[in-house]
Amino acid sequence: EMAESFPAIEFEEMQLDEMAMWLVWEPREMDVLLLPNLYGDIISDICAGLVGGLGLAAGVNLGKDCAVFEATHGSAPDIAGKGIANPTAMMLSGVMLLHHLGEHDAATRLENVIAQILEEGTSTTRDLGGKASTNEFTQTVVRRLGRHT
Repeated sequence: EMAESFPAIEFEEMQLDEMAMWLVWEPREMDVLLLPNLYGDIISDICAGLVGGLGLAAGVNLGKDCAVFEATHGSAPDIAGKGIANPTAMMLSGVMLLHHLGEHDAATRLENVIAQILEEGTSTTRDLGGKASTNEFTQTVVRRLGRHT
C-alpha cells in the first residue's frame, strides 16, 4: 500500500524470517525497511547484533507530524540503577535528533567524540569489554566535548 505512493522506489515484500536471513548475509542489499511495530522490534534487535549490540543501536521513529529519538533496546529493568548500561545508543539517538533539528555541527562533534572513545576502548562499558560505568563513560564524553567547543 505504501509502495504505491513511491513508484520510483523498488519494492519487494518478504517474510520476516527471509528478511532476517538477508540482513545477516547481505545487509547492504536493504536500504529502507518498512515494518509494523513487532516486526520492526525484532529486526532492529537483529541489526543491533550485527553492529555490536543493543548498547550501540540508536533509533528514530519519524512520523508526518512528530519524531521520537530513542535507543532501540527496552528499559532493561535487570540492570536499571546498577550503573552498567551502555549510554552510547541514547547518545547516538541524540546525534540524530540534533541533525533533525539542523544542529549538524553539534551532532558531528558528539558523534566524533563517541567514535574516538569507542575506538580507544579505554572508557567503554562492560558490554564492549571495558570496565567503565554508565556515568564514567558519560563523563568522558562530556569532558571531551568540553575540549572541542
